[in-house]
Amino acid sequence: MIALTAPQPAHLPLVSPSRVSGRRTVAEHICSAFVQTGWRDLVLARRWAAGSSDPVVVPLPLRRHLPSASRPAPACTIASALGLLLLAAGPLVFSSQGRQQGSEVARTAGAQHAASSYTITPQRRALLNTIRYAEGTWKQGQEGYRTLYGGGRFSSLERHPEIVVVKRYTSAAAGAYQFLPGTWSEAARKLQLESFDPRSQDQAALYLVDRRGMLAHVDQQGLTREAMAVLAREWASFPTLAGRSAYGQPVKRADELQRFYSGNLKALANQA
Repeated sequence: MIALTAPQPAHLPLVSPSRVSGRRTVAEHICSAFVQTGWRDLVLARRWAAGSSDPVVVPLPLRRHLPSASRPAPACTIASALGLLLLAAGPLVFSSQGRQQGSEVARTAGAQHAASSYTITPQRRALLNTIRYAEGTWKQGQEGYRTLYGGGRFSSLERHPEIVVVKRYTSAAAGAYQFLPGTWSEAARKLQLESFDPRSQDQAALYLVDRRGMLAHVDQQGLTREAMAVLAREWASFPTLAGRSAYGQPVKRADELQRFYSGNLKALANQA
């Protein structure tokens, strides 16, 4: 922002592309100002407002009066005005192009992110099934993806149901991996998930494992006690190294989860 101390004459308004009316162009406004008033010096300032900018042409008075013979001819004045118009419009054009290119890059990145989903390997499917086993949604099969906290069901898979259930605990957890609404919202936003269907739930669960830094660990070493201890901060049914829930809730034993994981992984390998 350029601070201007010279007063703006009341008879010569600021010239801005957003304020040009009718068919008269900005160039014609500037040329008219030059020809009619003899104003020579222009200072270009950028007006910032609400995240956008307009190039504003501010005419400043001559510091000394020129004899009429010394004053620029109208043609010269018009040429100068057109040159200044290009200077004024240039930042707007490039700024607009930059915003368009930035938006295009963001859209492309979003599309690539949406397209690059987590691959479901046998190790990852066995991990997902083990989380479901620990959270109590494994035995329900596909219905586990419609399971509320406490064992109830919801019908629509268009979005997280956000139904609060009051039993031993009060929770709005839902789905095969018992997502809380806030946790689901983060995963859905990061992965650009558009529904609460089984595939989206699987992807969101792998995102949570990855967010905890354990996805590559499980890929390489399987479901170790160390991995369970880290994931215990995500799923209350997973045990810490001390064998307890990180949230004081019912928890599965580490050896039980490891047996389930190993057996499930072997079954998946036999199916392949």
